[in-house]
Amino acid sequence: MGTASRLVSALLRAFRPSTESRRPSAPPRPAQGSGSPATLRPGQGAGVTATVEIAPPRRLTLTYAPERDGAPDGGEIVWTWVPYEERDGRGKDRPVLIIGRADAARSYAVRLTSKPHAGDRDYLALGTGEWDPQRRPSWVDIEQLYLVHDAGMRREAAALDRRRFEGVASALRARYGWTLG
Repeated sequence: MGTASRLVSALLRAFRPSTESRRPSAPPRPAQGSGSPATLRPGQGAGVTATVEIAPPRRLTLTYAPERDGAPDGGEIVWTWVPYEERDGRGKDRPVLIIGRADAARSYAVRLTSKPHAGDRDYLALGTGEWDPQRRPSWVDIEQLYLVHDAGMRREAAALDRRRFEGVASALRARYGWTLG
């Protein structure tokens, strides 16, 4: 990890609120599309800490810098609430691979799924890992990009090994022209 990356990580840790203040329990609210109350999960909702799907930026530096520090770092698979493609307020808690920082409070991520996608150019096979307690093979969706707020992350699940991260980074560089930092 370069000096600049270590400095940024140190600054982020220094100014990060405690776990208790970052992840307050949300008041119950009715779930969209149902009459029953539901509790908001980290990353869910419409506020500044919500995980949101975004259009791919023109420039993005892909980084591999996993560090078990309670914050999403490049190369880590974390759990957050991810909205469905329909953008109708529904979604689910799922793992995402952090691929780089957007700013001091948010990271770029691509989502994982256990649904097989052999032959689909928008998905790469990752295999199994600690992020899935059932140890099912996972696929990463390189077409959909998300912004994950540090406070929208539920938990760190695992660090993807460098070889697999570089495979994902290579596919993203080929598709979007991004750089690897």
